[in-house]
Amino acid sequence: MFTIGDFARHGRVSVRMLRHYDATGLLRPAHVDPATGYRYYTAAQLARLNRVIALKDLGFTLHQVREILDEKVSTEELRAMLRLRRMELAASMTAAAARLGQVEARLRSIESEGHMPGNDAVLKSLPPVRVAELTGVAPDFDTIGPVIQPLYEELLRRLPAAGITPAGPGVAYYEDAPDGGILVHAGVEVAAPLGDDDGLRVVDLPPVEHAATIVHHGSMETVLPTVQTLARWIDANGYRSAGYPREINLECPENRDDWVTELQEPVVTEP
Repeated sequence: MFTIGDFARHGRVSVRMLRHYDATGLLRPAHVDPATGYRYYTAAQLARLNRVIALKDLGFTLHQVREILDEKVSTEELRAMLRLRRMELAASMTAAAARLGQVEARLRSIESEGHMPGNDAVLKSLPPVRVAELTGVAPDFDTIGPVIQPLYEELLRRLPAAGITPAGPGVAYYEDAPDGGILVHAGVEVAAPLGDDDGLRVVDLPPVEHAATIVHHGSMETVLPTVQTLARWIDANGYRSAGYPREINLECPENRDDWVTELQEPVVTEP
C-alpha cells in the first residue's frame, strides 16, 4: 500500500486534493490507521483517480463526477467524452496545449487498464553518481515541464563556460520544496570536482540499494501510463515507494517522441 504522499506522486495530484476527494466521498483511502489517522491507498485505486481527474478536466463538477462514477460509466463512453474534450482543446489557445497533453496521458492510462505489462519493470541497485545541476521550483506536477526545460537549456549553456564536460546521461530528480511545490533538479552526469558556482552545483547522488526501474519511450508529457505501470509493479511485488523516481535520459533526439528515459524509483520492502 502507498502513503497518501506516495499515492499523490504516482497519481500526479496533490495531497490536498486527495484529502478533499476523501472528504467528499469521491475517493476513499483503502485503509486508515485507527491510531494515527494516516491514509493508505492501493495501486488499484489509480483507476478511479484517473477517471475523477479526466471527468473534472472535461468540465464536470465534483458532484457530477461522483454521479457518473457511481453509475459505472463504461471505458468506451469515457473515451468518447475525452476525445470530444481533446478536439475542443486542440482548437483553443496555445496555453491550453499543455493541458491537452495531460488529458491524453490520462486517456492512455484508462485505455490500458488491465493491459499494462508489469514485467517491463526491473529491480536493481543504483551506484552513486556525480552530477552538475541547476534547480528550480514547480508549483505542482503539471508544471514540471515548463520549469525543467529552461533549466536544461541554461545548464547546457553554462557547462562549457565552467570547464565541465558531460560524462554521461542527463539525470533529473525531485524533492518536496521547503515552502511547498516540487524542487526540480536538472542535472547531467559529470566527472568534475564538487562545488557550487552561482547555482551551478556539482553534487554526488548517493547509491540506492533497491530501485524499481522501467524504461519509458516517448516525450515526458506522455510518461503517466509508464509511471502508473511502475506503481502497480511496486504494489504487486510487496514494495513501498521511498521517494520520487530519478529520470535518466538515455536517448534525447530532437524529436521528443523518440526519447528514451529510465525511471528509477527507490523502494523498500513493505513491513
